[in-house]
Amino acid sequence: MSNKLVSFVFQTDAFRVSSADQPFWLTSGLISPYFVNTHFLYGNESDAVGLLNFITNSLETETKTDLPGMIFEKVLEQYERNEVFKTTIDSLKTLIQENIDTKVIDYVSGGERRDWYFSMMIAYLLGLPHITLFKDQSAVVSTCDFEECTEVTKLEGKKVLHVADLLTKASSYENYWAPAIKKLGSDIYWSAVVVDRLEGGEETLKGLKIESLSLVKLDNSLFKEAFELGIINQSQLDMLTEFKKDPYTYMRNFLIAHPEFLENALKADPKTAKRAQSCIDNDLYNLKNN
Repeated sequence: MSNKLVSFVFQTDAFRVSSADQPFWLTSGLISPYFVNTHFLYGNESDAVGLLNFITNSLETETKTDLPGMIFEKVLEQYERNEVFKTTIDSLKTLIQENIDTKVIDYVSGGERRDWYFSMMIAYLLGLPHITLFKDQSAVVSTCDFEECTEVTKLEGKKVLHVADLLTKASSYENYWAPAIKKLGSDIYWSAVVVDRLEGGEETLKGLKIESLSLVKLDNSLFKEAFELGIINQSQLDMLTEFKKDPYTYMRNFLIAHPEFLENALKADPKTAKRAQSCIDNDLYNLKNN
């Protein structure tokens, strides 16, 4: 991965690292020294949130066959004017071309909602038709230029490359995207994601017989490169390295060593307080037995 792309990952807050004594609260009530917003690689947080709001609103007001073309118009314009997004897309395209014979790919697919930031441009640049997948498992097939969009219920015997923003445990693949493509009569053969959190997703995909590719892996080599570029400091590097060894134990030990962190969170803004209370109520770090 190029130094430029590493810089963009941190510059856009697509990967945001906390200070050593102030980890982030996650929706689940767990805490983490980093937070991932892959869609910020659309260029910046403002543009990424703007597109997400547009998609969310359009899902309620537009037909499914009109939606892909409307989204594509926006991502193409962003690709042509934004260096961060263009670099990300071009890097992902190169990764795919270096690892897959693109002549054997029949379709590129992307799932509701954040996958569409990346899947549509990849389909366009590879000259392949795109399958826009919805959470209700319906599908719209578009030409690579998104001029023609048709809702489909059958697509027999096709080989599909699924492009996604983020791979965690691959639950979306297991619960939504692979079944949706299977329902059409085809299969996802390959997955290409922008960021792999390295939390078991690749193993899940292997079980689904899907080859896994990722542009950015959240591993120690990425953390070290960020440190060498002066993006994170030594204490942050140490924190990320130790966290990766055993996330649960590392954060449990942090809470034991810093009881004031949990106390302060309960007095913080409503969102933080709710997450902290969930952590306590569900004893997510087994602190009652400490």
